[in-house]
Amino acid sequence: MNRLNGPARLMIVSDLDHTMVDHHDPENLSLLRFNALWQSLYRHDSLLVFSTGRSPTLYKQLRKEKPMLTPDITIMSVGTEITYGESMVPDDGWENVLNQKWDRNIVIEETSKFPQLSFQSETEQRPHKVSFYVDKGHAQEVIKSLSQRLEKRGLDVKIIYSGGMDLDILPQGAGKGQALAYLLKKFKSDGKPPVNTLVCGDSGNDAELFSIPDVYGVMVKNAQEELLQWYAENAKNNPKIIHATERCAAGIIQAVGHFKLGPNTSPRDVPDLSCCKPDNVSPACEVVKFYLLYERWRRAEVEKSEEHIQNLKTVCHPTAMVIHPSGVEHSLQQFINAFGPCYGDKQGKQFRVWVDKVFTSQISSDAWLVKFDKWELADEGPQCCLTSVLLKSKPENPDGFVWLHVHQTWLEGYEAKDQHAWVL
Repeated sequence: MNRLNGPARLMIVSDLDHTMVDHHDPENLSLLRFNALWQSLYRHDSLLVFSTGRSPTLYKQLRKEKPMLTPDITIMSVGTEITYGESMVPDDGWENVLNQKWDRNIVIEETSKFPQLSFQSETEQRPHKVSFYVDKGHAQEVIKSLSQRLEKRGLDVKIIYSGGMDLDILPQGAGKGQALAYLLKKFKSDGKPPVNTLVCGDSGNDAELFSIPDVYGVMVKNAQEELLQWYAENAKNNPKIIHATERCAAGIIQAVGHFKLGPNTSPRDVPDLSCCKPDNVSPACEVVKFYLLYERWRRAEVEKSEEHIQNLKTVCHPTAMVIHPSGVEHSLQQFINAFGPCYGDKQGKQFRVWVDKVFTSQISSDAWLVKFDKWELADEGPQCCLTSVLLKSKPENPDGFVWLHVHQTWLEGYEAKDQHAWVL
């Protein structure tokens, strides 16, 4: 909540499965496009919120499987849990709100009388959420009867059906929409309401997000029938909600442009990275572009040209040094020279590079310290370096930067198998 000094320029609140994350995109291209856009142009003054039906256990599992960014806020278990930052500090105030007119034991007792319901896995059963599977043909009948039974027992609950099979029972005050409303109220009380908020979803449990006043909304192209039906019945005349023509994260990028919330050209959409517009140049963008070129070179997605190597050398100071994760120091120019023979060594293989948690601080009138996590995903598995880069603006070109120093350490658990292997 305190990462930004003032109101967020943009707060994106996105569902994960089939919204931010496309499980039919084995290369994760739309997600990586979003990552590059967010880290280069938004993270410094905006907030990213993931709002998922997943429990903390399954959320953490997804993070290990997909190249996801680290959000500022995570809303989990269909809006019943709110946590902050990488360490996922829970919001105790939200838990107190949800305790009103909620008794989990009564919910278990009453649902046991419905043979149509079968429990989801133990990881999905949470203090303020009880989750089942139910066939689509029985869903409405069960919801109606169960609602009446729980009301007679003095509970005020919400029953959400989504995905054509998932049934969640929550306190009435819970849900993705109420969790977002709670956060917006909290930001307002702190004097930091986001300038714009964009909500993104694909299924029935996302409908509440679109009901929050004054937010923009995007239903991704692959949105499910239950969300489209809700839209037709409740919001088809709302110009602030669109049904994207692009799937998943690509649809989110499309919505940013449609609503004019900011730039929506990802560095991954730029064929020639040397042609980035001056108004898009920043220390963060410099880092994103550098590692994207590194990926393209090794995948042979750019022409094998000495010009590319020379372009890299022009952004490296002649005395710049790299401290390798093993602790060994090398000249950055030496690293660039070693870069040449690696052309195409990952062609036709799984190999992607992205950066996360980019944090930029200006340490003098013309110098910046940029800290970030640099990830590589290859056939051998993911590896990550905690990286710090010292950049200095070019005297002859204030929009350009020179790399002065790079320091890297392995993130525990994500070291390369050969810890002395060449790494940039």
